[in-house]
Amino acid sequence: MSRRLTRGLVTAAAACYTANVLFGSAVATGLIDNRRIRWVHHALYIATCTASGSAIVAGAVQRERAAVLLAPAVLPLAALPRGGGGRRHIALAASAAGPFVIALVRVWRRN
Repeated sequence: MSRRLTRGLVTAAAACYTANVLFGSAVATGLIDNRRIRWVHHALYIATCTASGSAIVAGAVQRERAAVLLAPAVLPLAALPRGGGGRRHIALAASAAGPFVIALVRVWRRN
């Protein structure tokens, strides 16, 4: 595996997370009515978890610290389905932001 693969996986994970947060925020603020498209939020969540897991594994195999820095996001992501709705859901989702930002900055930083 190359560093380019790890960079791509971390970037994909961050993009999926961002898309999911934006979609969820649009639903929460009433900009989007998701009653008929509730599956979109769920599909974005699955894509986020899959891309994040792939990035973490690739980073561990490659000993790439940037991808491993994404690992703390696993806990809030895992808790989201059982976290309920409303403010608790928002807080859990927001608590995953830090690892995504840190990993993304680290993987794109020039050495």
